[in-house]
Amino acid sequence: MRVITGSARGIRLDTLEGLDVRPTTDRVKEGMFSAIQFDVPGARVLDLFAGSGQLGIEALSRGAKQAVFVDLSQKSLDVVKQNLKKTHLIDRAELHKMAAEQFIAMQRPESYDIVLLDPPYRMDILGKILPLLAPLVRPGGAVIAEHEKNCILPEKILNLRLQKEYFYGKIVVSLLKPEEVEES
Repeated sequence: MRVITGSARGIRLDTLEGLDVRPTTDRVKEGMFSAIQFDVPGARVLDLFAGSGQLGIEALSRGAKQAVFVDLSQKSLDVVKQNLKKTHLIDRAELHKMAAEQFIAMQRPESYDIVLLDPPYRMDILGKILPLLAPLVRPGGAVIAEHEKNCILPEKILNLRLQKEYFYGKIVVSLLKPEEVEES
């Protein structure tokens, strides 16, 4: 697992060991960032379910202004911090040890330009989290979610509209964007 491009290009990232760990492959990560490549420079990014932090670190390496990493596991956050130090990106990062729902409840509306999601599979987490996240995404922002193929997302979740899905074998990457609110 490595940073694909940007200021930390080629740096190998550490990951957690164990059967529950499922790092995003380079191919899937490249697909995720191809979908949002023009949105990343200068963006405020939320990496929810951070794991090793590779998605948020990729965003920082590509020019995001700030990345907020959230994970319930202290071991995960220790790895995120280690990877941020290794890539020299720690000065633009914020780490929070808490449940995703708890973190979301503490945020102001329209706080993030990009939300990166790679939650544990087979737990229907996206169905619960996306409605909570919708108010946090700024107009013109994006939510990009990696999930298993049998997790079918609706076309619309509150103000978020499913724009595109990319298929990588058993993995799907879904891009959701807030609908523009028309002034009356």
